Amino acid sequence: MLRLLTSGESHGPGLTAVLDGFPAGVPLAKKHIDAELARRQQGYGRGGRQKIEQDKVQILSGIRHGLSLGSPITLFVENKDFKNWTEKMSPEPVKGRIEPVTKLRPGHADYAGVVKYGFADLRNVLERSSARTTVAQVAAGAVCKQFLNVFKVNIASKVLRIGGVENQALSGIRTPVKNKIDAARAGGDSLGGVVELNISGAPVGLGSYAQPDRKLDGCLAGALMSLQAVKGVEIGLGFAASDLPGSQMQDEIFYQRGKVWHKTNHAGGIEGGMSNGEDIIVRLAFKPIPTLMRPLNTIDWRTKKAVTAHVERADTCSVEAGAVIAENIVAFILAEAFLEKFGGDSLVEIKKRI
Repeated sequence: MLRLLTSGESHGPGLTAVLDGFPAGVPLAKKHIDAELARRQQGYGRGGRQKIEQDKVQILSGIRHGLSLGSPITLFVENKDFKNWTEKMSPEPVKGRIEPVTKLRPGHADYAGVVKYGFADLRNVLERSSARTTVAQVAAGAVCKQFLNVFKVNIASKVLRIGGVENQALSGIRTPVKNKIDAARAGGDSLGGVVELNISGAPVGLGSYAQPDRKLDGCLAGALMSLQAVKGVEIGLGFAASDLPGSQMQDEIFYQRGKVWHKTNHAGGIEGGMSNGEDIIVRLAFKPIPTLMRPLNTIDWRTKKAVTAHVERADTCSVEAGAVIAENIVAFILAEAFLEKFGGDSLVEIKKRI
């Protein structure tokens, strides 16, 4: 069973990922993890934090001489900005008074978090709920990507639209979209968008129809909905399928030259909770980032009086970065499903079973 545990705060010493159940003998290179971390930091509309951090992974366990050992893989990425937050984020009591954050931010975890855990200082919530913590997920996903690459399973993403403006580029974003982001930045606003993921090379039968929690589409949707700012996930035609009669929605099946194939891929590569051999198509809807440079109305949690929201450094648009994070979340889910189907403690054993 493949398991992932992450830890760390946005302005703490760093972010940690522990990947347990990963098979032995898989070729793994630090440079590929660093490349995914670098991709996560890119994208038009990112904020000032990306100028401070230059994310590089430290491999603390589970890999020796470029091969996985079968033991837990521990990955650590340093927060370079921690040097500016050592007192505010100290694990030990400090002598001076640290001014608490008390202005609730609409759209964030602030209100529900302070109620759930009984905090008076919103920083206790916002540090862990921050999207900065996805660094650990990307590092772990980059390991899973290298495993999937052995079996020619590839995950790619593209931005379909931002702020309602269609993006026709095969990679990156076009000038009209950039102009929309620039206008939002100038107005102290933020933008969301839609991303599409394409997974090619997945074998037939990942996932299962036998239990709801083993269905591949359910696992993918659940994991992707946990990504900050994602408010919708669809597979294949998704919501558009509800407007079609069954005769136009279902993918007809053919057999030719020893291979089963579908004329269309409206199902998005998943039928009955299992991969069917076609490309797996997933789309995500990202809401605009809730931290605004022109803050919205809210209340002060301490006094309950009307104020404008607390402003924490943020992006204008992080949809491109969100696409990279989503790729790596999907890599973990697919690796987990792959290992569930084929099993094996080592790469050699898995190859024999396949």
